[in-house]
Amino acid sequence: MKKSLQIGGAFVGLIVGAGFASGQEIMQYFTSFGIWGTVGGIIAAVAFAFLGYTLAQLGSDLQTSSHKEVIYYLGGRYIGFILDVIITFFLFGVAVVMFAGSGSTFKQMLGIDPMIGSVIMVAATILTLLLNVKNIINLIAIITPYLMVIIFVILIYSIFTMDISFTEANSLAKEQSSSTSNWIMGALLYVSYNIAAGAALLIVMGGTIKDRKVAGLGGIFGGIMLGILIILINLSMFVKMDIVGGVDMPTLELAAQIHPAVGILMAIALLGMMYNTAVGMFYAFTVRFIKPESKSFKPAVVVTGLLGFGASIIGFTTLVGKVYSTMGYLGFALILAILIAWARKGKSHKPAITA
Repeated sequence: MKKSLQIGGAFVGLIVGAGFASGQEIMQYFTSFGIWGTVGGIIAAVAFAFLGYTLAQLGSDLQTSSHKEVIYYLGGRYIGFILDVIITFFLFGVAVVMFAGSGSTFKQMLGIDPMIGSVIMVAATILTLLLNVKNIINLIAIITPYLMVIIFVILIYSIFTMDISFTEANSLAKEQSSSTSNWIMGALLYVSYNIAAGAALLIVMGGTIKDRKVAGLGGIFGGIMLGILIILINLSMFVKMDIVGGVDMPTLELAAQIHPAVGILMAIALLGMMYNTAVGMFYAFTVRFIKPESKSFKPAVVVTGLLGFGASIIGFTTLVGKVYSTMGYLGFALILAILIAWARKGKSHKPAITA
């Protein structure tokens, strides 16, 4: 049970980047559809739990230290190659976005040069990656309960200080910009994008567990916790639409309203989420090419981290930003491959690799 909870917590820590925890992604994919956004959150929870369960078990079955083996198993020689290239590119890109985003957050919190903030995040990421994988999973998992407590406090505060009716909140919510045309597609796209980004580390985490049931349970726990966070953040913003409408970082705004100290705690949580995502993405990216027990792994971590820092300066984040929406749709190909693998998994617990 403890190992399953650690995997679940790390899964949440990886997926919940700055956009999720700040409320901005939840606003666009869920809250902007009004009351139906909560139903979308429930659908997302079920989808995350199922996909997390399947990916973690596949990682455990293959005892792999990289996502490559599972991706080739899922997609075969040709589709697997395409999925592998897309996921590997995206792992690096998302980590770079976290470096750039942390610089902005440090500036907002402390008024320091964004470059210094980015350097701090890069250094923290590189140092963490020099640990072994089980320590990394534990570190990423630690901040998840901390974030859930803060979000729960914000929700309670929001409900008890609600100044508008549900009808008014629903109308205001629908005025916000949405990521897609309807709430069902919003929920599915959100799951698709995040699974495409998070599948690699979830597979690697599953590979550290020999008992496939323990690994699968970890994926389910992670999916359920993600769903709970989506619904809590969605409801917190929905009942306070008169306050958060049009705000860049809605949860930070709500936290600051309770008390400046809570606002600071929320800002720290946002930085923690960026750190978690950067560590998880860069680790999964590096082990795609070099095994963690290899002598060249640590030097590769340093080089990769420095390359990521360089990319965050030269505007690579703009390129990745354009890929984000496309990634959501490409993620559907990965989900389809996962569904097919799940359907045939009953025939053998030890799948053959076709790469």
